[in-house]
Amino acid sequence: MIAVIWLCALATFFWFVMFSPWTAPRLNFWLVMAMATAVLAGAGLWFQKDRLREIYFFKPAHIAIGLVSALILYAIFWAGNALSTQLFHFARPEIAGIYSTRAQASPLTIGLLLLFWVGPAEEIFWRGFVQERFCGRYGRAVGYLVASLVYAAIHVFGFNFMLFMASLICGLFWGAMYLRYRSVWPGLISHAVWDVLIFVIIPVQ
Repeated sequence: MIAVIWLCALATFFWFVMFSPWTAPRLNFWLVMAMATAVLAGAGLWFQKDRLREIYFFKPAHIAIGLVSALILYAIFWAGNALSTQLFHFARPEIAGIYSTRAQASPLTIGLLLLFWVGPAEEIFWRGFVQERFCGRYGRAVGYLVASLVYAAIHVFGFNFMLFMASLICGLFWGAMYLRYRSVWPGLISHAVWDVLIFVIIPVQ
């Protein structure tokens, strides 16, 4: 558990740098995100090196599961955006704030990073390492909830309620996929495809 605690602390530091109003304006979000996720995913793979075959077993069906689940999650967010912007006066500007990072790189660069780097790396770390370790320590149900809450909690530094809720929903969704399929691959594909859909291809705002 020491490795989990230290790496979650490191992730917290990275997310503070990327999202806090004191540091975010001074850096390129996509550059720091690429560096942070590379470090965390690499560390997660290293600490799970004896279990990689078990955690990353692949079936062709995982591709379809990942693609369909990405579409389902996108539909959830589309509906959530429509509802939240009607109910909460702060929703629209907060969602616009999330999308403001698109100005820091071209759509092609962002799409490639999300599809082949950031999305996969986040799943490798958060589900393949953090959730797996928490489930091993506290049991599947509690470990799943704790990992999802930690994943959401590190986004609080943006002081953006919509970002926090989006992270919580995503953490619960992809965490449930990992519990169900016992492989990182379905969630990894889902995460990567959903990222590109929501940020580049069909943004909700």
